[in-house]
Amino acid sequence: MPILHVEHLKKYFDTPKGKLHAVDDVSFSINKKQTLGLVGESGCGKSTVGRLLLHLIEHSGGKITYNGSDITKVTSAQRRKLCAEMQMIFQDPMSSIDPRMTVFQTIEEPLRIFKRGSRAEREKMVYELMDIVGITKRICDSYPHELDGGRRQRVGIARALILYPRLIVCDEPVSALDVSIQAQILDLMQDLQEQMELTYLFITHDLSVVRYISHHILVMYLGQAVEYCESRELFRNPLHPYTKALLSAVPVPDIDAPRNRVILKGEIVSPINPKPGCRFAVRCGYAQEKCFRETPMYRDVLANHKAACHYVNEINHLKGE
Repeated sequence: MPILHVEHLKKYFDTPKGKLHAVDDVSFSINKKQTLGLVGESGCGKSTVGRLLLHLIEHSGGKITYNGSDITKVTSAQRRKLCAEMQMIFQDPMSSIDPRMTVFQTIEEPLRIFKRGSRAEREKMVYELMDIVGITKRICDSYPHELDGGRRQRVGIARALILYPRLIVCDEPVSALDVSIQAQILDLMQDLQEQMELTYLFITHDLSVVRYISHHILVMYLGQAVEYCESRELFRNPLHPYTKALLSAVPVPDIDAPRNRVILKGEIVSPINPKPGCRFAVRCGYAQEKCFRETPMYRDVLANHKAACHYVNEINHLKGE
């Protein structure tokens, strides 16, 4: 059963030149205790989607259903309750953690805000969670600038988990870390998901990372969803031309492995007052006249495999409907 269901989510920002369509008609679901990877190049609207789900910014349209309840419009009291069940892990722990607070104070803060337990009980909860995420007690009185990136991110994870939420929005949580530390954090997050029955929306531009941790993957381009399917299916059988280009750019350890690199050409269209048509058309090698006139429908092409492309069947030699 989906813990989160998003329908036609939109977010437009006013600019001097018009409305910037940051998120434009995005729909998806996340099943309980699973991970949805949200991928795409910088500026495609991934992080905006995460912030909309947590009401850090307000949406321009669409519907968000969490655990069977419509949370599209919530009161301040309802938002406070949601904060305990839906948390976020940010990309840069150095900027998302208060530099004037110690490790212990940072992790304990949500408990104090929500008035959970006595002082002794909060101390016990903090120490237990520190042990779970791999932080030693000896750094309790340390400040963020005294820690390395991996430890800072573990503190950020502990702070997000101290209220024992059910859904975590992970906004590129390992992109600022060294590769070896990335692997440790990803392993930790998978262990935590199993132990605490967590659901993740994992936002990243790194396809190697999303392949490792995700059950399903949603690919975005300029604010729109262009492909969705199971993780293994996406890497085995990408359907959308943009997804094919992304996957062709993933480095492989074998220098002799055959490569079919797709080089994207052309300028990215402006997301401000976009015209009808496929937003990827100007960079797509398969584009035809229809692509510049009509916006493609985001639809089921194969079983549990969606794509938004007029000529997806012809490109992939699939039998049309």
